[in-house]
Amino acid sequence: MIAYIDGKLAYKDPAQAILDVNGIGYEIKISLATYSKLPAEEERIKLYTYQHIKEDAHTLYGFLDPNERALFMLLISVSGIGPGTGIVMVSSMSVGEIRQAIVQEDVRAIQSIKGVGPKTAQRVILELRDRLRKDELLAKAGVDTVPLARAHNTNRAEALAALVTLGFARAAAEKTLDTIQSRHGNDLTVEALIKFALKSN
Repeated sequence: MIAYIDGKLAYKDPAQAILDVNGIGYEIKISLATYSKLPAEEERIKLYTYQHIKEDAHTLYGFLDPNERALFMLLISVSGIGPGTGIVMVSSMSVGEIRQAIVQEDVRAIQSIKGVGPKTAQRVILELRDRLRKDELLAKAGVDTVPLARAHNTNRAEALAALVTLGFARAAAEKTLDTIQSRHGNDLTVEALIKFALKSN
């Protein structure tokens, strides 16, 4: 199992990063929280990783914050939650918000995430609440609010690309983004656009 990858950031978008390690490019799926903290391309970074192996694919998931990786690993340990849903969950809410929702048994908050139904939300809470209640250190992880200094039209394009990567049909994603921007304006960050989209079931 690959625990982390330390290399030069060759490429980034809201859904993935490519790390160059001695001339080999590792394609790594990332969360919005990790994307918002990534440095400029060509900078050196370390991503804490999880390698998901299936018959037809080997996929790497990476996180700048080991606390976020730890929560992701807990989430995908729950029956019915695969890595794809896990990365959507940690992209929709911060580590602190998800942990708080689970500890406080807030089914509605967990269920608001795209792809998580009421039964799955209840299962997440049932299986993880006691483990999280014992862990006070991680519970202190706060909301990250790193702003993105990009033009709103670029933000929309990046958000659209990320949503398609996360499984949205392109036409549905465009319609969702239109609705979000008509309600909330055109100055939303990439993270905000994607979070609103992920919560619009």
